[in-house]
Amino acid sequence: MDLRFGDSKPTDEERAAIDALLGPPETAWEGADDRTDADLRWARGGRVARERRDLLLPGLHAVNDRVGWISEGALGYLCRRLTVPPAEAYGVATFYSLFAVKPRPATVLRVCTDLACAARGSAELCSALAGRGVDWESSPCLGLCERAPAALLVRAGPPAASNHPSPPLPETPQSPEGLYQAPPAIEEARPTGLSGRGGVGNPPPAATAVFAPARPAAVTLTPEAAAPEQNPGAAAPQAGQEDLILLKRIGAVDPESLDDYRAHGGYTALRRAFAIGPTAVIKEITDAGLVGRGGAAFPTGRKWQATAEQPDHPHYLVCNADESEPGTFKDRVLMEGDPYALIESMTIAGYATGAHHGYLYLRGEYPRALARLQHAIDQAHLRGLLGDDVLGQGYAFDIEIRRGAGAYICGEETALFNSIEGYRGEPRSKPPFPVEKGLFGKPTAANNVETLVNVLPILNLGAEAYAAIGTARSTGPKLFCVSGNVHRPGVYELPFGATLRDLLELAGPPERMRAVLLGGAAGGFVRPDELDIPLTFEGTREAGTTLGSGVVLVLDDTVPLPRILLRIAEFFRDESCGQCVPCRVGTVRQEEALHRIADRTGAAAASDIALLREVGAAMRDASICGLGQTAWNAVESAVDRLGAYE
Repeated sequence: MDLRFGDSKPTDEERAAIDALLGPPETAWEGADDRTDADLRWARGGRVARERRDLLLPGLHAVNDRVGWISEGALGYLCRRLTVPPAEAYGVATFYSLFAVKPRPATVLRVCTDLACAARGSAELCSALAGRGVDWESSPCLGLCERAPAALLVRAGPPAASNHPSPPLPETPQSPEGLYQAPPAIEEARPTGLSGRGGVGNPPPAATAVFAPARPAAVTLTPEAAAPEQNPGAAAPQAGQEDLILLKRIGAVDPESLDDYRAHGGYTALRRAFAIGPTAVIKEITDAGLVGRGGAAFPTGRKWQATAEQPDHPHYLVCNADESEPGTFKDRVLMEGDPYALIESMTIAGYATGAHHGYLYLRGEYPRALARLQHAIDQAHLRGLLGDDVLGQGYAFDIEIRRGAGAYICGEETALFNSIEGYRGEPRSKPPFPVEKGLFGKPTAANNVETLVNVLPILNLGAEAYAAIGTARSTGPKLFCVSGNVHRPGVYELPFGATLRDLLELAGPPERMRAVLLGGAAGGFVRPDELDIPLTFEGTREAGTTLGSGVVLVLDDTVPLPRILLRIAEFFRDESCGQCVPCRVGTVRQEEALHRIADRTGAAAASDIALLREVGAAMRDASICGLGQTAWNAVESAVDRLGAYE
């Protein structure tokens, strides 16, 4: 692709997609038809141009959603509209896996081949699709682990005409033929052209994006697993239990009804926040002992306090909903099943930290969550729960959804900031920390979905009652994503301190368990004789593993462990942003070594295992961010705890 402003022209469809986002061009420089010589003498520059750079990612989505790929003409037109150098825009477009800069079919089936789906037969599904003349491609984790093996059907085109934000999806397994041909029940599930007030470029995508639960015909369900209460498609098997806190509304409340949400306790926490004031809200969060649920476990109250105290303004709030850790899908379940809870939580967080604008950075593979969240934002605006005067309290707050485009590294908060700002999603060096200079160089509080939703019970129950749940050092409830070879995969809620055995008994463990991976690809394995590990941050650390974001992937003895380790290495190789040498080179060397010893044991594997240890130590010590620092964890634990390759 030519990286200059060339002669390639956008098609009418590409131009329409970009103009729908940015509005009609104002000058000939930007592509207006009423050209004058004077028009060509100037273009937006300086501060005005920089303020539009953050629309690059939405612009790329607009073209990719409408046409299916991003042509040279479309990219050039978008660059002119935003005054962005084409070389930089090309670097952004090629950074994300959901974008294509070469022609591809308008309809593509993305089949997950990551850890949970690999354990449940994704290889058989791929084999069944191969040779059938269908357009499909393998994909990293789609966040549909409870339906493994899963697939996502993406169709480019104009927005659907229906005004219903998210029709119900079928739960029955589909054959490979059914997946691609998209039966009517699946066809209806595409996002619609809802307009909204969540910010520029935030209507649901023009592309048709469909969740398709899939299972190869060769794989059968046992009668137990097929029972309604144990259906693998049920995302929250505990739904309906009275003792739930975070999942209590899942399955009990219409996720599209604001009235239903309020009838079940919605917006009582926000009213209490306004009653006690921002300083007292932060004190409640601090006294409750809430820590981040994304894996780092940083105290939320300290982060909010540090942001609120910064003299520089404006302050920003960012919700990190880009959960891309293989095996993680809890945030998706919350957003799909209880979207108003996240909107309310973000409003409280913005109020406490002095932010008036919040960004919700959402995984590009979550079309149903996108539709429901945008609908919730629209309804909150109509009812005075977002906007210039929230609940008549004189506080202005708005939320803008920004879609990711398939990059695991954007789960790292500073990489996420770069992505929103229209740059490649590469992590920044720290310090300065986000609470000082985060999004757009301003003080920013960033939390993931589960962390934010915990704010509601803290304010409703009180800090003392909340802190009484769990343990002294890990307070409150925790969501766990259980997948793999279990009878009832899904999201489970337990108080901190419950054991791994307690959790697996709920999910229905396999008869012959080989291992359990805690924390996802960046986590560590434990043996079947270590199931009494307490599920707390301190308990897993003392046991030599990690809790991470709450991934619990169960493997039985039918799963070839070396192949799982190789898939983990491939994942980190693909997802490394390439910015630092230890990660860029180390992830490749790790994969090469695992390829060599895939079928070896003992002395034949010894030299490569020694190399793996050396490479792993270098990545852990010298990588810029957590991706490189944790890329060796799972492999190391498999070698040392499970005796892989012995």
